[in-house]
Amino acid sequence: MRTALLSKETLKKEAISLGLAYIALLIIFQAVFYRENVLVTLRSVSSLFWLFILPGFIIMLYWHESLDFLQRLIIGSALGAAIVGLLGYNLGLLGIHIMYHGIILPLAMYAVGAIMILKKGRN
Repeated sequence: MRTALLSKETLKKEAISLGLAYIALLIIFQAVFYRENVLVTLRSVSSLFWLFILPGFIIMLYWHESLDFLQRLIIGSALGAAIVGLLGYNLGLLGIHIMYHGIILPLAMYAVGAIMILKKGRN
């Protein structure tokens, strides 16, 4: 019987670490933008996480054995921003309105990350 690529314990640890990174980013943003309402800061951090950080991190889960959490988070954030920028530009050229990019792009990147992880598990 084949073992799972990412065990439940590993996924739980990754989810807790992502939650802590989210809270840390929220605290940093609130400290920097101290005059803003907490809900505005929460919305900004949630948008960053949804659009850039989480999709890139999910793609970087492919390398979870060779890179630690912080490395995957930093590289994944940069990768997510680059992919969203490039694909968003090309989707705009194809005529897809920018209003839909915030939904289409992260979901597509989540799917690509899941496919990468599943293919690695088969090998």
